[in-house]
Amino acid sequence: MTAPAARRPRHVTVDGRRVCHRVDGEGPPVVLLHGIGRTLRDFTELHERLADRFRVHSVDLPGYGGSLPMTRPCTLPALAEFVGRYLDAVGVDRPAHLVGNSLGGAIAMRLAASEPGRVATLTLVNSAGFGREVTIALRLLALRPLGRLLLRPRRWAARRVELSLFHDPAFATADRVAYTLEVARLPYAARVMLETAHHLGTFRGISPQWREELLAEVERLDIPTFVVWGDKDLILPATHLEAARARLPRARTHLFRDCGHMPQIECAEEFHRLLVDFWSTAGPDAAAPPAAAPPGDPVPPVGGRPAVVEAG
Repeated sequence: MTAPAARRPRHVTVDGRRVCHRVDGEGPPVVLLHGIGRTLRDFTELHERLADRFRVHSVDLPGYGGSLPMTRPCTLPALAEFVGRYLDAVGVDRPAHLVGNSLGGAIAMRLAASEPGRVATLTLVNSAGFGREVTIALRLLALRPLGRLLLRPRRWAARRVELSLFHDPAFATADRVAYTLEVARLPYAARVMLETAHHLGTFRGISPQWREELLAEVERLDIPTFVVWGDKDLILPATHLEAARARLPRARTHLFRDCGHMPQIECAEEFHRLLVDFWSTAGPDAAAPPAAAPPGDPVPPVGGRPAVVEAG
């Protein structure tokens, strides 16, 4: 797979397997975790904004994009353990800000529950884990052999996937469609996605057992948490934000208007502003200091103007 030269990811070895990642910037560590069937490209806009003041890691999860599959089944605990091993491999030795979209949000919660000392804050972006409802396209993957048939690489299917992610169809660009098709053609792509989907749910929806166990653990954590959603999400409905508010009443929350499954792309500037504002209030060591202002000029507050959020 190819990417523009200025944005070309690099590779690191984790547990003997090649992992594709991108690292930029200096400051407190940030780790960006994508969803099922996706890649680190879903965080390009956010990655580049944050790299001015943070050490930002975007990573292709095992078996997705440019990262080779694990040698064991692709389950939620295994993916969370992988993130911990990745942090060791790249030398992150302090708590990191975890930002997870969709499946990436559930992985972030699982790592926080298992190894809370690794996590400075949690940001859950249209995250899996707060309800059973999920798009029919993912539920159908649980039906053998229909699931494998649905994952055959086709341009029309790649375009349909991209259109489902955004409220504004203009974001389903030809470049995004072409890259989605390229990823779908990787020899391990269908197997890993089916393995992940079967672990997480059935045709009836996302399985309650792992959700309930995970949320019960996350409820007990003392980790600053920010939960955001797009109100026009077709993958995981925005009603799940209400469930998040009920289960995590101390979390900060925000609902993006006229936005789909990926606020980090569709509402990039607003999302970045809200995220840095959240980190600036999460603790004395949570956010990077603002750039030095010229003599005589006031130093702007972290995150710019105060963000308006909907409290949980």
